[in-house]
Amino acid sequence: MSAYKTSILVTGGTQGLGYQTALKLAKQQPSTLIVIASRTETDKAAERINKALKQSNVIYMALDLGSLAKVRDFAQRWDAAGHSPIQALVLNAGLQFPGGIEYTEDGIEKSFGINHVGHALLFHLLVPRLTNDARIVVVASSVHDPAKKWGLTPAYTTPEGVAHPSPEAIKASNGRDRYATSKVANVLWTIALGRHLASSPNHKEKTVVVLDPGLMFPTHLSRDAAWLVKFLSLHVAHHLVPVLKILVNDNINTATESGGNLAWLAVGDGVRGKKGVYFEKRKETEPSKQAVQEELQEDLWRWTIETVAQSPEEKERFTSVA
Repeated sequence: MSAYKTSILVTGGTQGLGYQTALKLAKQQPSTLIVIASRTETDKAAERINKALKQSNVIYMALDLGSLAKVRDFAQRWDAAGHSPIQALVLNAGLQFPGGIEYTEDGIEKSFGINHVGHALLFHLLVPRLTNDARIVVVASSVHDPAKKWGLTPAYTTPEGVAHPSPEAIKASNGRDRYATSKVANVLWTIALGRHLASSPNHKEKTVVVLDPGLMFPTHLSRDAAWLVKFLSLHVAHHLVPVLKILVNDNINTATESGGNLAWLAVGDGVRGKKGVYFEKRKETEPSKQAVQEELQEDLWRWTIETVAQSPEEKERFTSVA
């Protein structure tokens, strides 16, 4: 039996935004188990947080969102460990691949596969482990909205078209655009999830929100970029954030600032019970015109379940969010 009454799971919690979020949550919730999950544990992240706070409530679990089989393995290991019920599921992990197109183990375009599909399966598998009033917080990005003019061009068409793009679609886009497209999916799916939970008697007390953390520095999204871009992103740009806020866009933040905002959505009182609401930092706002189209939301919801469910029984359970 776990020594903690509840737990919080943060995907991608070993560096950048996820690390800062886990640090904030561990400090604010010392009696809650904080589980940080990513493919590898960078710089002994859990140990660093525990040491900094003089606590022991943060642990690491390996999670590879680029493999549906490994996501299922994670859920099985979660059950085997006997962790306490999940009070907040923070779906933060995100990657972009600036080079040529890449695919997951399951043959899905990698940004979409990791940022959306893997997370969606993780949610469905962990539904029975959520508390009645659990929060599901998804990290998206304002780059999903071309009206924000961040220089990225999302090309969301259909989930199948995004997962398995045609040769013509591949030629017309690049890795950064595919990342932006995956963020469209994050927003569409979160709003759909909020609507489905709101209609379920078993989930009316749950909270479902999506966060635009803003453009952040330092960020490990650039880990696969050219060395100069990566160096500037990780070691230089964060010193310029105050100036960039004034000269470029107010929604440019340090990872520490955005981590505080994400932690607030996970445990703060101001968002309790909201479903399918989009936040820019701590302010409710409207997502892109495309992301509010219910037909697109439901199409992605159905396609995702058909893709990740292994049996008719599981498909029925995922569809009803049971």
